[in-house]
Amino acid sequence: MSKKSMGIHHITAIVADPQENVDFYAGVLGLRLVKKTVNFDDPETYHLYFGDETAKPGTIITFFPWGDAYKGKIGDGQVGVTTYVVPVGALAFWEKRLERFNISFSKTTRFEEQSLTFDDPHGLHLELVEREQGEANTWEKGEITPNRAIKGLGGATLYTTNAEKTAQLLQTVMGFEKVGEEGDLLRLRAAGELGNIIDVKLTPVGIGQMGVGTVHHIAWRAENDADQLDWKQQVETYGLGVTPVQNRNYFNAIYFREYGDILFEIATDPPGFAIDESFESLGQALMLPEQYEQHRKNIQRALPPVHVRNLD
Repeated sequence: MSKKSMGIHHITAIVADPQENVDFYAGVLGLRLVKKTVNFDDPETYHLYFGDETAKPGTIITFFPWGDAYKGKIGDGQVGVTTYVVPVGALAFWEKRLERFNISFSKTTRFEEQSLTFDDPHGLHLELVEREQGEANTWEKGEITPNRAIKGLGGATLYTTNAEKTAQLLQTVMGFEKVGEEGDLLRLRAAGELGNIIDVKLTPVGIGQMGVGTVHHIAWRAENDADQLDWKQQVETYGLGVTPVQNRNYFNAIYFREYGDILFEIATDPPGFAIDESFESLGQALMLPEQYEQHRKNIQRALPPVHVRNLD
C-alpha cells in the first residue's frame, strides 16, 4: 500500500490569555475565528480554531489558552516554526502591517523564498511566505483583502530528536517527496497545495518543554474515515503505536509520537466545522460537545468572555 499525504490538516498550540490570542490571529493576521469550543479533556479551557473563510483543512490553527500554565521552551520534539502562505506580492503589505502593530520581524531567504519571521504574543515562532499555490482567502478584515490575506498554512519546520528517522517516516510512510537540502534543513513536499512544505531541521537545538508558546501537535489530512484507517495500518506497520480513533466532533483523530518525539495526528477532512453551525455564523457562539451541553451554564461561567475585535 503506497499512500501520499496531502499535507497538514491543522496545527494545535498552547497559549495564555484567550483574548490576546483572538486579537492577534483574528485582529492582526486577519484569520477567521471559525470555532469557539472547549478542550474535550478540560472543558473549562477554550479550544479556539482559526482558518480561512470556509474553514478548509490546511488553513486551520487551533489553540488551548491555558492562562495559568508555565512558559514552554521551543525545541526538539516539537514543531519549531509554523508557516503561513500569502499571495505573491503581498509581503510588502505584511511588512507594513507588522510594523504598524509594533511586531518585530526579520527577513530570511531559504530555498529561494523570502519570508517574514516573527513571534506571536505568547512566543510561537511564525513566518509568512509568498507562494502561487492555494486558493485565495475571501475573508476580508479591514485592510486585509483577498489579494493580501493569508491563504492558509504553508507548512512547518520540525525540530526533532532524530532527524534521520523523522525524515524517513515522512518520506517512506507519509509519502512526502524530497525537494532539496539547504544548510541544516531538509525540505519535503506533500501532494496538497496548502500545508504541503515541511522543513526538517537536521541539527538539534535542545529538548523542548511543553507549555505556553509551544506547538502541542501537528495533524495531517485523511480524506475520510476509511482513508484514516489505512493510514493507521500503514503507520503501525512501520512499528509505531497509534491510538484508537477519537471523535473530535469536527473530525476524527488518531495520534502517534514519531521517532523524533513529535506528536503527530491524522485527522479526517469531514465532517467539517459547519456540522453544528452555519458557515455564516462560524465562531460566533460557544459550541459544546453533547456530553458537556448539560453543564453549559457552569462552563460559560468558568470561561472568560472573548470577542473578535476590529483592530484596524
